[in-house]
Amino acid sequence: MHARWFPAAGPARGLAVAQLVNSCGDGAYYVCSALYFSQVVGLPAPRIGLGLTVAWGVGAIAGVPLGQLADRVGPRRTAVVLAAATALGVAAFLVVRSFPAFLLVACAYATAQCGLAAARQSLLAGLVDRDARTGVLAHLQSALNAGLALGAAVGGVALHLGTAGAYLTALALDAAAFAGCALLLARLPEPPRSPATAPRRGADPTALRPTVLRDRPYALVALLNMVMLLRMPLISLAVPLWIAERTAAPGWAVSALLVLNTGAVMLFQVRTASVVRDLPSAVRTVRSGGVLLLASCAAFALTALTAPLWVLFAVLLLAAGLQVWGEMRQSAGAWQISFDLAPAGRQGQYQGLFGAGVPVARMLGPLLLTALIVSWGVPGWLLLGALFLAAGLAMGPAVRWAERSRPTAPGPGRRAPGPVPTSSAPAPAGVTPSERPSTGR
Repeated sequence: MHARWFPAAGPARGLAVAQLVNSCGDGAYYVCSALYFSQVVGLPAPRIGLGLTVAWGVGAIAGVPLGQLADRVGPRRTAVVLAAATALGVAAFLVVRSFPAFLLVACAYATAQCGLAAARQSLLAGLVDRDARTGVLAHLQSALNAGLALGAAVGGVALHLGTAGAYLTALALDAAAFAGCALLLARLPEPPRSPATAPRRGADPTALRPTVLRDRPYALVALLNMVMLLRMPLISLAVPLWIAERTAAPGWAVSALLVLNTGAVMLFQVRTASVVRDLPSAVRTVRSGGVLLLASCAAFALTALTAPLWVLFAVLLLAAGLQVWGEMRQSAGAWQISFDLAPAGRQGQYQGLFGAGVPVARMLGPLLLTALIVSWGVPGWLLLGALFLAAGLAMGPAVRWAERSRPTAPGPGRRAPGPVPTSSAPAPAGVTPSERPSTGR
């Protein structure tokens, strides 16, 4: 498992270890936070939902300027500060006891998380050879899922105890994990500065504005990726509600599907990403991910039919398997696309825009998916699948448009201009869908 979760020794391994540490804390947080906010803080569910929706909206907006900050002052320094800020944000949750305080802390937490994701991607781009980035991201995704599983086990103990002290301990673990992540990131080297971001005397003040906001082709690519990221709340929210309200399957089926999803990403993310080496292969992988997600939605829709329990469970397993296969392929291709289309020296702000799809999916996904699937039923599943397919098919023309707008961009197999990578690790076979490793699951 060590070889699957961690790249060869070097900066890439340091990034993977930092990812594993903070995802352990996140696993405990995800399992316990909702009950903590409701039972300990005393907030009603609608206010929790409103606060988190506003917070992730703020985080999505903050990702680009924080990514640009990473380009200008250095991605390692920025990532360390934002990891420490995330730790402080989680620690602040331990003392909030009112909605205004909860909203303020949640906005700070989401802002730091989104900025950290962009800074980490920029740091990876500066420390890892261009041809190895997707592979390293796949290893990070495997480490992410391993950490989430370990943290979820700790959170499960807290849920079993059901006391305020247990919930506080679980959140304290998340704060400590992000503090540890900051220390691990501080041990990594700072990538060389790119001439594109070096401050120049007498420069036009408008040059300080993020250029990604004027890059319409890249914005379209990011928008299509955002549509495909609506698959994020499927297994964690929409499918459990669908099983409970629209099928005859037992409640324990939800746990089985969650285990299948997490285990598949841990075991097969790197292998799935091995086919992605350049933009054409990335586009094909994203397109096939859209097809698989459509097939998954159709299979989930079939579970509304009356059938023996074993048939129903088999179809659920098939649907979940197609879903996680499509997820891994979509992620792998998207990583390659996001890096290869970003100009040298501007990875932070470009990754900030591309990564905005994660908080937007967290913010709008629950509302949209519950309306489509739980309220509308089978037609909603088919419409959602059609959206995934359309976004996957449209990615090819959008990427080609973005390539045409970059006449000096390196083609497949040529090194991008910019800092010389410092990682000596060989490119792992198949490496791409772990985005964000951050945090986006």
